[in-house]
Amino acid sequence: MKKIIIGIAGILVILIIIFVLKPAPIDPAAYIPPDAQELTGVLTPNNLLQEAELLALGKINGPEEVAVDSQGRVFGGTQDGKIIRLLPDGRLETFAATGGRPLGMKFDENENLIVCDSYKGLLSINPQGEIKILATSADGVPFKFTDALDISSDGTIYFTDASSKYDQSEYLYDLLESKPHGRFLSYNPATGQVKVLLKNLYFANGVALSHDEDFVLINETYRYRITRYWLRGPKMGTHEIFIDNLPGFPDNISNNQKGTFWLALFTIRNESADKLHPFPFRKTLLSKLPKALWPKPHPYGLVLELDAHGNIIQSLHDPTGKNLKEITSAQEYGGYLYLGGLHNDRIGKYKLP
Repeated sequence: MKKIIIGIAGILVILIIIFVLKPAPIDPAAYIPPDAQELTGVLTPNNLLQEAELLALGKINGPEEVAVDSQGRVFGGTQDGKIIRLLPDGRLETFAATGGRPLGMKFDENENLIVCDSYKGLLSINPQGEIKILATSADGVPFKFTDALDISSDGTIYFTDASSKYDQSEYLYDLLESKPHGRFLSYNPATGQVKVLLKNLYFANGVALSHDEDFVLINETYRYRITRYWLRGPKMGTHEIFIDNLPGFPDNISNNQKGTFWLALFTIRNESADKLHPFPFRKTLLSKLPKALWPKPHPYGLVLELDAHGNIIQSLHDPTGKNLKEITSAQEYGGYLYLGGLHNDRIGKYKLP
């Protein structure tokens, strides 16, 4: 029996050594997150998002971003590479199939749906569902994770490449690595020129122009912050932190054309992840494990309203996550907030006061 125990122990030691020496998919850096702020004051939890109507419940898979056209039809991209259209009478139909993973989307002035497809690049889809590729690279570097966008009144498309290293299926590796692989870019529809406006962003995600289009906001999901890039005025071409130490992971952000912004947070802060970040070796070991063993996001629904100075003026919650959780977009149309989610089987429709 003693020999059997020794043999088993020896095998375990060998397996541990093999695991430790196995190459990791990431090269992590140490990161010390700021202390998470308390959910008090304007952030005090409420049940407002539990009142949201649920559209296409059980009939849609992962509408990360949503857009509404001039006829009141709701569009969303799904996990299987399709863009679905929800008609006012509740029927669902396929508008287009990109063959990738549609994420950010917005209609331009000609009713073309401009789409950030994480695998296919920046796309334009006309009202007949015909797809045109606008851009797939910038400065000789291919887009790895085309993510979110907004469109200015002159037609310029501002968008993000969330990570130049990891694609959409590997976004958690980017979280663990804690290095700035993201870019913020612009596309000129008249010339087809793509410009890199900012580099070295920590998972460059949501994009929203200000009401006067003098600045644009870019979410840095894995730093719990939003960066402001100035388009006009004395600070033109410079950038700064718009709001820092958010209570969760900022995903998409939108301008409601009333001077404020709606910010969707994928979930609240994860204490386990924050405690892990200062230790690269531990993150290296975790990256080798199946993702099923990684820290799980808390099922929580959270949307914030921000003013033009970076102040939180309202928060909408579903602390249970049973009605809405892992919200990745919040778009205001006709007195409602339409709420998308990367893994959700529904679109939320919340009536604003």
